[in-house]
Amino acid sequence: MLAIDLVSDVIPALRTSDTGARALSWMEIFRISHLPIVNNQEFLGLISDNDIYDLGMMDEPIGNHKLSLFSPYVLAGQHIYEVIEIASRLKLTVIPVLDNKKNYIGLIGQNDLLSQFASLTAVKAPGGLIILEMNHHDYSLSQIAQIVESNNARILSMYITSIEESTLMEVTIKINSTDLTSILKTFDRYNYHIKASFMDDENTESFYQNRYEQFMRYLNI
Repeated sequence: MLAIDLVSDVIPALRTSDTGARALSWMEIFRISHLPIVNNQEFLGLISDNDIYDLGMMDEPIGNHKLSLFSPYVLAGQHIYEVIEIASRLKLTVIPVLDNKKNYIGLIGQNDLLSQFASLTAVKAPGGLIILEMNHHDYSLSQIAQIVESNNARILSMYITSIEESTLMEVTIKINSTDLTSILKTFDRYNYHIKASFMDDENTESFYQNRYEQFMRYLNI
């Protein structure tokens, strides 16, 4: 999934002739805190709701003010993982997308990004979850996959979370089966530390809801 595939056809860009009031109105409608300012196809930068309040530009064109805009963006061909990294690191609610000539194409909204992230992690697919805890040097993707597949199952998605101030990591595995009994026994036989497992849809949904809330708090949205 590339950035160009995530561009919203709903959220507009601002022009320098737009007022602060219009910008805030659009931000409220789309539940975002940033909007790009574009002159024809030239991306001038992002403006936030705090910028507008601080400058008191409610009824004046944005272009009447000297703005210190920051200009984060992704190129059309960048992968969704890079988009997520920039959005989380800079606490952005929208991410501008430019072509190779740095012309503005559109933007990616937080809801579209989260929706695609859910697809990547197979949130909606039926199955169970296993969370393993291990040292970084003990991680072996091939062995984990072998254990799952030897029990007539397959991995739908997997992601790694490093534990702060520790050499430990969590490996979260989504598996296409809700009966994880034999898989758990095999992991135990190979001396893996099973931190948690979820075998029914209700608990799995609760787990993803919790991770979603953590992600939203991390983005500070």
